[in-house]
Amino acid sequence: MAKTPAIRRLDSRASDFDFALARLIAFDTAQDEAIETSVSAIIADVRARGDTAVLEYTALFDRLKASRVASLELKPDEVSAALNAIPAAEREALGTAAARIRDYHERQSAQSWSFTEPDGTRLGQIITPLDRVGIYVPGGRAAYPSTVLMNALPAHVAGVAEIVMVVPTPGGVRNPLVLAAAGLAGVTRVFTIGGAQAIAALAYGTATIPSVDKIVGPGNAYVAAAKRRVYGVVGIDMIAGPSEVLVIADASANPDWIVMDLFAQAEHDEAARAMLLTPDAALVDAVAASIERQLPLQARRGIVAKALAQRGALVLVRDLEEACAISNRVAPEHLELAIADPEALLPKIRNAGAIFLGHYSSEAVGDYCAGPNHVLPTARSARFSSPLGVYDFQKRTSVVSVSRAGAQKLGRIASTLARGEGLPAHAQSAEYRLNCD
Repeated sequence: MAKTPAIRRLDSRASDFDFALARLIAFDTAQDEAIETSVSAIIADVRARGDTAVLEYTALFDRLKASRVASLELKPDEVSAALNAIPAAEREALGTAAARIRDYHERQSAQSWSFTEPDGTRLGQIITPLDRVGIYVPGGRAAYPSTVLMNALPAHVAGVAEIVMVVPTPGGVRNPLVLAAAGLAGVTRVFTIGGAQAIAALAYGTATIPSVDKIVGPGNAYVAAAKRRVYGVVGIDMIAGPSEVLVIADASANPDWIVMDLFAQAEHDEAARAMLLTPDAALVDAVAASIERQLPLQARRGIVAKALAQRGALVLVRDLEEACAISNRVAPEHLELAIADPEALLPKIRNAGAIFLGHYSSEAVGDYCAGPNHVLPTARSARFSSPLGVYDFQKRTSVVSVSRAGAQKLGRIASTLARGEGLPAHAQSAEYRLNCD
């Protein structure tokens, strides 16, 4: 097979394959001490000095000076006007994407339930929305209206009363697409602040910025470190790692399409992971040749090349069954089944954030407008976690209504177990309800 310098090749038959794969999918969980120290200081400062600290950090990091935090909050008419300010094609695309995302997530809403036992004891669960959530939207070099839609719409569908968005605007430059998305997605308040200081303000509150119950949304290393530190004071969605795609393909796949799907993830970040698993050696050669041909044409070719060199791989496997087994081990954020009969493989997949079936299901469509959420588990966490959804913005509260008759049976059971655990007050609490008048 021809050699390509852009991406490694692996063969599942090789004696060192398991070791090579383990190294490829390993995620470095070590935290940067300098970042952690800086973030810790910023959070402590915002807790202590509130608005004053937020203003100082916003001026320092975003070159945006203001005398009051209130002046960094956008007025509702500024947000609503943004939708009319963008070109018609963008307005239509944003509106269609929002409608599809909303429709998908409306199907996730859980309902309260209960049941009554023969003795009259009633047990159940109440589903209620969170009161207030915070959404972090990256700003600066890039703008992400899709992030607004994917994070705010599930919260809005869940019934969250107040959705507070923070978005940095370096130099005071606002992105109208981001603001238009906020208006479409039901965002309640928008503050033009970012970084660890914004996370701290959302977690602890200031005189102007309200504290929230949960913070969601992506960010840089400082934002991730801040979310990690405030977890417990508030809920968070996840600590996301670099983006990932794994493509399982057979001879029916178009090698140029596969390459562009690999590039689409690799252009995110030099640490992004892009992999192909196929039993077809000829496809490996074709994909390698396509990488060499298309890479020089990419606007972000430097990032793509480094990502492919560091965490990319073209893997020749024995068969599609083995490809599924390896994929479950990798537990990718995005999994594409670019094969003739993708439905046949679907039951064999256990670990993936999102699965894209067939040659026309590009992961890029999932990022923007298919409907399911693009906030997905990374770094093998698809083994135990799920995409962001309406359920992330709802609480489940147990309801227990024990009847007099039920207390006689359950009280004796509780008393026995409590005394076995050495907790006599628990036992007496249950026993007081036995044979009472």
